[in-house]
Amino acid sequence: MNEENIDGTNGGSKVRTGTQNEAALLALMEKTGYSMVQENGQRKFGGPPPGWEGPPPPRGCEVFVGKIPRDMYEDELVPVFERAGKIYEFRLMMEFSGENRGYAFVMYTTKEEAQLAIRILNNYEIRPGKFIGVCVSLDNCRLFIGAIPKEKKKEEILDEMKKVTEGVVDVIVYPSATDKTKNRGFAFVEYESHRAAAMARRKLIPGTFQLWGHTIQVDWADPEKEVDEETMQRVKVLYVRNLMISTTEETIKSEFNKFKPGAVERVKKLRDYAFVHFFNREDAVAAMSVMNGRCIDGAGIEVTLAKPVNKENTWRQHLNGQISPNPENLIVFANKEESHPKTLGKPPTLPARLNGQHSPSPPEMERCTYPFFPGTKLTPISMYSLKANHFNSAVMHLDYYCNKNNWAPPEYYLYSTTSQDGKVLLVYKIVIPAIANGSQSYFMPDKLCTTIEDAKELAAQFTLLHLGPF
Repeated sequence: MNEENIDGTNGGSKVRTGTQNEAALLALMEKTGYSMVQENGQRKFGGPPPGWEGPPPPRGCEVFVGKIPRDMYEDELVPVFERAGKIYEFRLMMEFSGENRGYAFVMYTTKEEAQLAIRILNNYEIRPGKFIGVCVSLDNCRLFIGAIPKEKKKEEILDEMKKVTEGVVDVIVYPSATDKTKNRGFAFVEYESHRAAAMARRKLIPGTFQLWGHTIQVDWADPEKEVDEETMQRVKVLYVRNLMISTTEETIKSEFNKFKPGAVERVKKLRDYAFVHFFNREDAVAAMSVMNGRCIDGAGIEVTLAKPVNKENTWRQHLNGQISPNPENLIVFANKEESHPKTLGKPPTLPARLNGQHSPSPPEMERCTYPFFPGTKLTPISMYSLKANHFNSAVMHLDYYCNKNNWAPPEYYLYSTTSQDGKVLLVYKIVIPAIANGSQSYFMPDKLCTTIEDAKELAAQFTLLHLGPF
């Protein structure tokens, strides 16, 4: 490899020296045969690799890497990520100063390699005390459009979006939980490419664009959670949406048992969706094909296989995307609802991606103070006008969650006991009044705390894990 490769082409800037080890980067290129080009704020290693023939790897082969030390570069990073498989392209985001921006994208040649990278490198200690976060990266082709008049039908929304934006493929609209003749006030618009979606978002995002005389809300829809095929082959739980709020768990169980009596183990329902647990996977798959599109209490239902999430890791994903990899963790199913409408009909994980962005900034929550200068203009606001990523504690998240669902605030009930060594131990029971008459009337963790603050936070975390996402 000659030095021109690392200098960049087509207007790319030169790789900087100083804290970076240029000799080490050149040695890496010499060893691997990969080229390296820096342009548009990122440095690309490979893409394609030497000897590659054919199109780039398919969707699902790229991972996002966050929390990278700012003085770490490809000569250290590439060998780590090669452990999971052959790298097609490594893109490190760069500052003008020559430091990296703390995150990168790694594209592998197969989906299996990308999934392996997530399993073995997520929360990997890349330097003493420095842990990186690794998760799947997907080009987002879907926008969330809010504040749509509820009387508009799918065909009207589709026609209107095609008039004002280009590349529209489809529109996904869900009926209201209380009135199936109306939509829920939002829709998902699918575009032919990420670029088309990004151009549409740029056109609509200023907040002044109107449809049918209404100022609409526009943001990226949250990408659907990717679950490997091996895991999905073990799923024996169905996700049922578009139910009537009045429909009971007993009715759902009875309807799903009709095709094979006794096949259903249990049903968990919240608002207008439910999870139907079967004793056998074969029965679940058969029931899905039979029941999808059927009517229960006058509502046409949608039935899919539920996507599993890791319950123990769910809260640890809280805002920073970090998960402690443990293949022995129990797979459970989280609840999902329109309470976080930017999420398209899927059982989700707790708020690792609360902002709906497909290409996140380094996944750290910024927690710092700024100087308050005399004369700074302040505006009174409600905490409920903020986004979920402005809250750090589970107690605040739970209050925000209930407000967004138009529920009454959570009720906390404090209990105590005494340990063998005489310590007072505390635990909170939380009641959500809006769902207190359902199958679960309260939430209480199975651990006791020595301080009231810890007990309240733990109880809120436990409740959020059972309720589902924002």
